[in-house]
Amino acid sequence: MAQNEYNDIDPQETKEWLAALEGVLEADGNERAHYLLETLVERASFAGMDLPYSATTPYVNTIPLSHQSPYPGDTGLEHKIRSYIRWNAIAMVVKAGKNTNVGGHIASFASSATLYEVGQNHFWRGQDGENGGDLIFFQGHSAPGFYARAFLEGRLSEEQLDNYRQEASGKGLSSYPHPWLMPDFWQFPTVSMGLGPLMAIYQARFMRYLQSRGLIEKTDRKVWAFCGDGEMDELESRGAIGLAGREDLNNLVFVINCNLQRLDGPVRGNGKIIQELESEFRGAGWNVIKVIWGHRWDALLARDTEGLLRKRMMECLDGDYQTFKSKDGAYVREFFFNTPELRAMVADMSDQDIWELNRGGHDPAKIFAAYKEAMESDKPTLILAKTIKGYGMGGTAEAQNIAHQAKKMDLAQLKRFRDRFQLPLSDEQVENVEYLKLDKDSKAYEYLMGQRKALEGFIPSRRTKSASLPIPDLQEFSAVTVATKEGREISTTMAFVRILATLLKDKTLGKHIVPIVPDESRTFGMEGMFRQYGIWNPHGQQYTPADAEQLMFYKESKNGQILQEGINEAGGMSDWIAAATSYSVHGVPMIPFFIYYSMFGFQRFGDLAWAAGDQRARGFLLGGTAGRTTLNGEGLQHEDGHSHMYAATIPNCVPYDPTFAYEVAVIVRDGMRRMYQDQEDVYYYITLLNENYAMPELPQGSEEGILKGMYHFSEHKGKKGHVQLMGSGSILMEVIEGAKLLAQDWGVGSDIWSAPSFTLLAREGMEVERYNRLHPVEEAKDAYFTSLLKDREGPVVAATDYMRAFAEQVRAYLPKGKAMTVLGTDGYGRSDTRKALRSFFEVDRHHVVVAALSTLAEEGTIEAEVVKKAIEQYGIETDLAMPTVR
Repeated sequence: MAQNEYNDIDPQETKEWLAALEGVLEADGNERAHYLLETLVERASFAGMDLPYSATTPYVNTIPLSHQSPYPGDTGLEHKIRSYIRWNAIAMVVKAGKNTNVGGHIASFASSATLYEVGQNHFWRGQDGENGGDLIFFQGHSAPGFYARAFLEGRLSEEQLDNYRQEASGKGLSSYPHPWLMPDFWQFPTVSMGLGPLMAIYQARFMRYLQSRGLIEKTDRKVWAFCGDGEMDELESRGAIGLAGREDLNNLVFVINCNLQRLDGPVRGNGKIIQELESEFRGAGWNVIKVIWGHRWDALLARDTEGLLRKRMMECLDGDYQTFKSKDGAYVREFFFNTPELRAMVADMSDQDIWELNRGGHDPAKIFAAYKEAMESDKPTLILAKTIKGYGMGGTAEAQNIAHQAKKMDLAQLKRFRDRFQLPLSDEQVENVEYLKLDKDSKAYEYLMGQRKALEGFIPSRRTKSASLPIPDLQEFSAVTVATKEGREISTTMAFVRILATLLKDKTLGKHIVPIVPDESRTFGMEGMFRQYGIWNPHGQQYTPADAEQLMFYKESKNGQILQEGINEAGGMSDWIAAATSYSVHGVPMIPFFIYYSMFGFQRFGDLAWAAGDQRARGFLLGGTAGRTTLNGEGLQHEDGHSHMYAATIPNCVPYDPTFAYEVAVIVRDGMRRMYQDQEDVYYYITLLNENYAMPELPQGSEEGILKGMYHFSEHKGKKGHVQLMGSGSILMEVIEGAKLLAQDWGVGSDIWSAPSFTLLAREGMEVERYNRLHPVEEAKDAYFTSLLKDREGPVVAATDYMRAFAEQVRAYLPKGKAMTVLGTDGYGRSDTRKALRSFFEVDRHHVVVAALSTLAEEGTIEAEVVKKAIEQYGIETDLAMPTVR
């Protein structure tokens, strides 16, 4: 029930309570008053009262004028610098639009320039000092503004600005923050909206992890994430805010630019996005600071003794506020100040005065106060800054629904912009869209550079290398490179866990290993690591686990090494990215191993996997229970027959589908060499199996072939033709058994090839193909795949537990005249035994035999009747529809 619905039976008592509150506020301040009110509320709750609850506060600035920190900067010089940056950001986009069709975005930075410049001038520390530098997730669509600042700083040239979004020549600037394309400049890719906020939370968390384990110093470094209010509709943007509140990540600051627009119009035309976000983040345990009104509103708010202005501010919707700023002062006077009392409040103001009532996100003093409080907060902080999209761009774009798509400004608009921001440009210079520079002996330049020097370096910038790590010899993994004892069977997952255990025990490398699991440690046989290494929890373990008396009890620890994210693959991947970029972000190389159900990997976090490639992440992704037929009891939603095709789309992802324990060891060891010794910007995807079988010993001299993607495993002699059989993962075991049947039942010989990476074979083949095309008079080279097969007899049969497109990648590199049949598991998965599933998807040993015989028959080596007889002998049903449509 609202307050005015109660019958005040004792107005005098009410006045006394209010007077007492005012007295406490004046004498002891907000904190004491807050404590008393909280105590009263708590006592009332104990008494059984049903108290009204509101997750939001009034639609005014959180920090009142009386508590606002004094602004330490030179506002005149900062305004000049900010105006130059605004112009240069516009100029580079307009030039790109004039000379090419590549375009660019103007409106986002126009609305947020002040938000960034206050941080650049007063808060964000670079990497040159001992602190290590703050981490800034810049909003992707605002990239021109950061290039414009770097140009004033002398870090980028005029030629580079002229080549904005023209990157093929190597002279240009990337359209958005892309570390892959600008490795010395950008630190985080953010334009795939929603990923920036998510990754920022886990970067802040991983910073705490490193501090807890003593790998970096405990400092007041912050992670700042800048987003638009429209971006907060992305599920990832809000998906992990509870984690930040739960773990008290006071090293995290979100700044949401609330210009009240998505890309095409209002975020919440019928609502109030600032209030909506405030309620969600406050409920998740964040400190929320609203920066809604600029200093020109202060006098009006001081006069608002009856709260009528505040009431009007609250009742107007976002759609109204956008409309107000798309009109003029007279319109605002009539439709915002729409009562006699409100009109009287602005009676002494001109329409221009009313029009100049500014929003908080364009007021440096209001922003500074918010940032300062965020720096001192003991919670993660959300800053909601109200701005105008397209600020300064004029009537055709400013606060208009088309603002985001506005990539051009005509001469009249440019002149108005010049005049509004008092820029020293002639009409001719405006027409030519010339860049503005600062003289190196000017006060503005000295101020610009002096502030960054005081803050220990430029932002954004990125560290590309760290100290190399020593990599163990392969013999250190002898536990999995030798053959299993007779009667002993293990899976490649078990082999990996043994490798991981060896690495964790390494005196040099051990502390750099980061095991990450979503919530399946026991599935992957990792529970033995709980007690020895602990699951990291910033609060430690404040309860007694149910299995406390068992040898391998569940142990959480403040300095634990394992990261366990619950049923949360996106969170695990974000953890992995933070660890995989630690070499750059913190100067401390970490080796993350993220193991998960392969079906719940690329298919779920594919956008993050792509961002990881852009971000030059280094580490290992382990897709457990991989393949369409390996997780036999789980069915369609669990069986992965396509993750390797996802992995193949990421240029610097190095994927493998090993069959044997020794293959896993060779791959992991060489991956560490490439990433942590040679510091290559790649990451590895390795699929693992839960199927047990006897493991052979590492064949002598096979390491090179394993790493390149294929090597000769064994052979069978025959008298009635010969075939080349190849496979990967668990289906290679079916290929091996098929080879035996070919020799035993049909007298056909075979070479058996283990192909841990059809993708790497195809990539190398493309390189060779390109070389030959561009070097027509030089001796042609053979692709590695071609070289292995060109002197081998017979057609090729390839079988995997993945869709046929996986092995089909190498068809183009077959020796001329050699036929190839590919078997794969296209279609939806389903539950059954492994044997039944492999028969269903036609990748078992019997289908390998039939495929081999069929190709031999096609080339005339054997009679077609032999194929028919084999089909009958093995009971293969020929009239069923293909598995893809069953």
